[in-house]
Amino acid sequence: MPPSMPVRDQPDAGFRRVRLERWSVPGQTYLLSVATLYRRPVFSDDEAARAVCRVHTAQWPWRDSAVLAWVLMPDHWQGLVTLGERDSLSTLVGRFKSLTSRAVDDRHRVNGWLWGRGFTDRVLGPDEPAMDAARHLVGLPLRAGLVRRLGDYAYWNTAWLHHAGP
Repeated sequence: MPPSMPVRDQPDAGFRRVRLERWSVPGQTYLLSVATLYRRPVFSDDEAARAVCRVHTAQWPWRDSAVLAWVLMPDHWQGLVTLGERDSLSTLVGRFKSLTSRAVDDRHRVNGWLWGRGFTDRVLGPDEPAMDAARHLVGLPLRAGLVRRLGDYAYWNTAWLHHAGP
């Protein structure tokens, strides 16, 4: 299959999802969300949050995909990701969940599980600027009342912070 063709992700046998198939389109930007198991506020613990951030900010888990923005809330992670050619969306999210689960201390897992099953995704529309979606995403801690200023919340980042110039 040519590298630019969409890849259909099939669910595991017996695993029910709202959508039975998920299409992964290289170059497409997605808003992703992954919740902790039972929506437990695991990342209210700074040690657990920092463990996820250390894995998250490394480039190798994402391979050739680009993470444009992300925020780690007490009970979930959300990100704005442009999918690369080398992975399907399910593979990419699965790798993220696996690596971050192993990074977090055992006491935060339930029977070995940190994250709930599956994830949600939404394709960013062609008329929806990625920077606007990123602003909305990283503003979640403010809207949730976790902090008064975004700078007071440590667990977020955007690609645009690194490209600010004169």
